[in-house]
Amino acid sequence: MNSNITFLDSVETYIANAMNHMDLPEGLSERITQCNSTYTVRFGVRLRGRMYSFTGWRCVHSEHSEPVKGGIRYSPDAHAEEVEALAALMTLKCSLVDVPFGGSKGALKIDPAEWEPHELEKITRRFTQELAKRSLIGSGQNVPAPDMGTGEREMAWMADEYRRSNPTDVVNAKACVTGKPLSKGGISGRTEATGRGVQYAINSYLDDQKSPGVMGERELSKMTIVVQGFGNVGYHAAKFLSEDEGARVIAVIEREGTVTNPDGLNVEALKAHWRQSGSIMDFEGGSSLPGLDEGLYLPCDILIPAAMENAITMANAKEVKAKLVVEAANGPVTSDAEDVLLSKGVIILPDLFVNAGGVVVSYFEWVKNLTHIPFGLMERKRRSRRNQVIASALEQMTGRNFPDSDRFEFFEGGQEIDLVRSGLEDVMSSAWTRVSSCLEQNDNVKDYRTAAYVASIDHIASAYEAIGI
Repeated sequence: MNSNITFLDSVETYIANAMNHMDLPEGLSERITQCNSTYTVRFGVRLRGRMYSFTGWRCVHSEHSEPVKGGIRYSPDAHAEEVEALAALMTLKCSLVDVPFGGSKGALKIDPAEWEPHELEKITRRFTQELAKRSLIGSGQNVPAPDMGTGEREMAWMADEYRRSNPTDVVNAKACVTGKPLSKGGISGRTEATGRGVQYAINSYLDDQKSPGVMGERELSKMTIVVQGFGNVGYHAAKFLSEDEGARVIAVIEREGTVTNPDGLNVEALKAHWRQSGSIMDFEGGSSLPGLDEGLYLPCDILIPAAMENAITMANAKEVKAKLVVEAANGPVTSDAEDVLLSKGVIILPDLFVNAGGVVVSYFEWVKNLTHIPFGLMERKRRSRRNQVIASALEQMTGRNFPDSDRFEFFEGGQEIDLVRSGLEDVMSSAWTRVSSCLEQNDNVKDYRTAAYVASIDHIASAYEAIGI
């Protein structure tokens, strides 16, 4: 999977391609492309009877809108250039889905599997202290979230350490990070958000009659899907697309190989097997294929790379047989590999749009923390009573009882998870409209990635011009 094109190279190439279709004021294109700042922090933690040193980064790409927003990943392969590329994508992603954040990203060079939970907590708290010293965490400045290698647990530790370090910021301290557990100020649906966003992204594309669909087909229940990566995003995307939409997930790819079943994998059973054995291989409900790339080459309607950047490169792009590539990961297709895929007629839905579900629901959590009002609190009972009145009127008009099968859902006023999903679906649909309209209105724009970048950059340029920059 190696490529001479780095992740940052690809992002900058995509930005440059989009700007070729735009008439920006002199100097503004450079301002939008560049990262504002990248901070490197090095700190020591005493563990196991000795001192260990750790290196972390926090990059702020753009402050055209504040606070800035972006996840923190824990990975032994993390490096500053990767963080800058991810921060740039966050700026563009937030702009495309129209949430009021600039872009940021962070990483800690660490393998979480090498440390016990109490050790990880100590490391995370020290990392948070280093970020807080530099104003790189805070509800109105810089708001981290989970990413690869982190989750609710790490966000709870960070939020608590920030509160301890800033005793005067009690009211809004919970909003310093998102992706927290529900008991610590989180929001229902955040864990599933990116995977759920993938589902809504595909539906938005297929529902758009101006799009070509998948070789003319628009019914997910008639399509086959291959998912690369079975972490949080890949698992939830596979689960929702198979259970809700009836699509056949015929293969799941992980580091150790591929599990495939042409009749469709039982996603929940595969996840249970993975939790028990630590691997997807030797799953009874499918056949195991060794090797890194074999699963990518399987004929399918939709390929969803949901693992790491640079998964599809010049080394393997020619062998990809999918008709639609849906980028659930950040930067899974290198810029040179994209040219190969497009030349073959493969349609690509870009990461900028597809995996925005996480930041959208993070925005909902941030708003919930700042307002201190749970979603639906002010309207749930009113909506429930209104629906009861409507149902009674219908029963009187028709002389028939309201169907028992629909009664609970209709009368129930809407839980937080329902409102979050509804809001996410609406945001993803609106973002797709912007992408699709940009493609339709610009004769020289030929692919969805360029359209997404043009729409996003245009929004950012307007923000800079509005503040006189």
